[in-house]
Amino acid sequence: MKGVKPLILASLVAASSSQLMANELQTVKQKSGEINQLATQSQTKIDTIADNMQTRLQKFKALNKEIDGLSVYNAQLTKQVANQVEEMANINASMDQVSVIERQITPLMLRMIEGLEQFVALDVPFLTQERNERIAKLSEMMDRADVTSSEKFRRVLEAYQVEVDYGRTIEAYTSLLDVNGTEREVDFLRIGRLELIYLTRDGKQAGAWDKEQKAFVSLPDSSISQISKGLRIARKQLAPDMLTLPVQAAE
Repeated sequence: MKGVKPLILASLVAASSSQLMANELQTVKQKSGEINQLATQSQTKIDTIADNMQTRLQKFKALNKEIDGLSVYNAQLTKQVANQVEEMANINASMDQVSVIERQITPLMLRMIEGLEQFVALDVPFLTQERNERIAKLSEMMDRADVTSSEKFRRVLEAYQVEVDYGRTIEAYTSLLDVNGTEREVDFLRIGRLELIYLTRDGKQAGAWDKEQKAFVSLPDSSISQISKGLRIARKQLAPDMLTLPVQAAE
C-alpha cells in the first residue's frame, strides 16, 4: 500500500502538468490568433494608406499637368491681348484717317457727278432721259444722310461703269423724235458711241446723228435695209452679221 501512494501522486502530478500545458497551448493559440488578426488589420490599414497615397499622387500629377496647360494658355492669352491692344490702336488711327478721307471724298464725288453730267450733255444723245435721271438720282443721293459715303461712292462708280459699257455695246430701243417738224415714234440703233441711227416705224425714213451739226440728218433710202437688219441683230432677232452702214469718220 505504501508503494501505491507515490504512484497515485505521480499520476496526479502528470495530469496537472498535462492540463497546464494544454492551457498554455490554448493561450498561445489565442494570442497567435489575436496577433494574426492585428497583423491583418495593420495590413489593411497599410493597403488603405497606400491606396490613398497613390490616389493623391495621381491627383498631384494631374494638377501639375493642368497648371502647365494653364501656364501655356495664359501666355497665349497674353499675346492675344497684346495683339488686340495693338489692333485697337490701329483701328483708332484708321478711324481718324477715315474722317479725313470722308471729308475729301465728298467734294470728289460731287466733281465726278458734275463731270458725268457735262459728259452726257456733250455726248451722242442716246437714252437721254434715262441717263439724265440717273445723274439726278446721284445728285439727290449726295444730300441724304442715311446713305454711307462708301455706298455713295459705289453708286457714282457704277454710273461711270454704265457709261463705259455704252461705248462697247450695240443696242436698239424705241423713243420719240422730231422728224421734219413732226414728233414721231422711231426705232434707234446705237452702235457704241460711234453711231446713233434712227428708222421710222413705217420703215420709210432714216437718219443719223451728226456730231458736227449737233443734229440728226437724213440718210439715203438705200441704207434702210441695213439699218433694219442692224435693229434685228441688236434685238437678238437675227444672228450677228456684217452690216454696211453710214459711219462718220473718226476725228
